[in-house]
Amino acid sequence: MQGGGGIKTRPTAPTLEEVAREANVSRATVSRVVNGSPKVSPDVVTAVNAAIAKLNYVPNRAARSLASRTSGAIALIVPEDTTMFFGDPYFAAIVQGITRRLDESEFLLNLLVASTDPSHKTLRYLRSGVVDGALVISHHEGDDLQREAGLALPLVFGGRPSQAGDHIFVDVDNVEGGATGTSHLVDIGRRRIGTVSGPLDMPAGVDRLEGYRRAMDAAGMPSDAYEVADFTAAGAMEATRRLLDRFPDLDGLFVASDLMAVGAFAALAERGRSVPDDVAVVGFDDSPAALSGPTPLTTVHQPSEQMGFEMADLLLRHLGGDADVPHRNIMPTHLVKRESA
Repeated sequence: MQGGGGIKTRPTAPTLEEVAREANVSRATVSRVVNGSPKVSPDVVTAVNAAIAKLNYVPNRAARSLASRTSGAIALIVPEDTTMFFGDPYFAAIVQGITRRLDESEFLLNLLVASTDPSHKTLRYLRSGVVDGALVISHHEGDDLQREAGLALPLVFGGRPSQAGDHIFVDVDNVEGGATGTSHLVDIGRRRIGTVSGPLDMPAGVDRLEGYRRAMDAAGMPSDAYEVADFTAAGAMEATRRLLDRFPDLDGLFVASDLMAVGAFAALAERGRSVPDDVAVVGFDDSPAALSGPTPLTTVHQPSEQMGFEMADLLLRHLGGDADVPHRNIMPTHLVKRESA
């Protein structure tokens, strides 16, 4: 209450028309600047932005969405359970890269984490018009988004999709990376080399196992010492136990992710096997998990954060009407040598 019994009223928010008057331009010009149109001269952009800052003008996103038939949002779809998503540093790096790119744009990021979707809620959500495009990571063979041909929404996948189609994706050469990690074990003199692969309903799991087999074949060594896990430390621990039961003379181990290598370390310690003296271990990712175990991990580096940045950039280019967006985007890997091998 104010003196005299009057009620204090909230000042009204500045309007587009007020910004236009302040900048001495038309309302349409202010709208073009706010929406990032390239059809405005740099000096006019500077004048409008100065007026926006002076008046503390905040664009009405809802009104802009109605006018442009866009939502200003992008979905990040992760077909995994929340424990895996929040427990694997690979996802943190990908999301960091995505947000770093989206911070340069007007788009917001909506996160959907779901390991199973029996009622197809994700597809209904994407069809509802609440997002303009979607990024999909950690997808498995048979996921709805890979099969869905009628989804009129731009998609970019993190990792090569297993389903045939002309999808835009960002990945590394997982076959070459698997071969690089395994070949290092051959080069340092290990003679009974096994691998713990990722799930075989994911291209990364299949391709890294294929890389192991190619390296072993090239060395003239058997490639039968493998077990399949689920890209978790607990799953890799169980897989390593099975591998040691089958091959007690194992002296080298390529593990298809750094987080799984943590589980492999635990299984080896449980059996009284030291790293690297008894068993040399190589991982894949070069994530913070590579330094979280008892021995710093030799690993195949993949640029996870940059992959996330590239995914978001490709989707923004697609949404902006770029007709030359490349569909197959492969980034490099390299070996990082540490104490485990």
